[in-house]
Amino acid sequence: MEVLEPEEWRARAEAHGRRIEVWAEPHLARRARGEAHPIEDFLFTYYGHRPARLRKWHPGAGVVLRGARDFGRDYLDTPEGATLDTATLMDRRRTSVEWITRLLGATAARPGYFGCFGLHEWAMVYKTAEVRHDAWPLRLSGEKIAEVVEQRGVRCGHFDAFRFFTPEARPLNALQPTRERQPELEQPGCLHANMDLYKWAYKLSPLVSGELVADCFTLARDIRAVDMRASPYDLSALGHRAIRIETPEGKAEYAAEQRGFAERARPLRQRLLDSCERLLSGIRHP
Repeated sequence: MEVLEPEEWRARAEAHGRRIEVWAEPHLARRARGEAHPIEDFLFTYYGHRPARLRKWHPGAGVVLRGARDFGRDYLDTPEGATLDTATLMDRRRTSVEWITRLLGATAARPGYFGCFGLHEWAMVYKTAEVRHDAWPLRLSGEKIAEVVEQRGVRCGHFDAFRFFTPEARPLNALQPTRERQPELEQPGCLHANMDLYKWAYKLSPLVSGELVADCFTLARDIRAVDMRASPYDLSALGHRAIRIETPEGKAEYAAEQRGFAERARPLRQRLLDSCERLLSGIRHP
């Protein structure tokens, strides 16, 4: 067991709260006004982790907070301080932790693919008048969007992107992903697989540290910006320059962004994987 002194764990908790507030407060203000931002609000609306839960700092499994009492419902009070009730949490979550471990390990072991060029977003608006972000205009006509999709083709292996494809676009995808095939198909070049590291981090919380969850959130937020910049939407009014993947220059720019995100995601995926493996082996240190 690692023991954190009061001045250390309180400082970490306060720093975490300040870090999250920069993202959460504008989102909550927009929500109160009935506004929505297609980039900044996505992680709070698409993923099921509320701002209040994201703000809550946790030290992770195998850590004692000296002097802490009544730290939360998942914590035990010991003579030294509060610590997670890891055994009880793992009794409830073992199946989930095992599945996340399998997915992360399979993804990490696979080479990255950098030739999809973000066409998943194009497949979501292919031959339809109903778009997900209807407050924002498309920067190309429906005919041009269809032409790009049909000429290039789509190769998306991420189920949670594929399920939003229009019915007409699904047969054009080189892969037909399902939830069951997720560990088989996900690869470390995929923007959505790397953005989902945030999902796996908060699903593992409070068994992993608040800092790790926030690190994954930071990556996911940056990825979402590129994801939407490469889409057919025109977000210039929000200050976001389009990555025109319908051009050779745009394809090169997108692939370079993909590679950069894959490099940033690698150590985060490994930190999550290491945490899962320690939890499953019963080792209680972080």
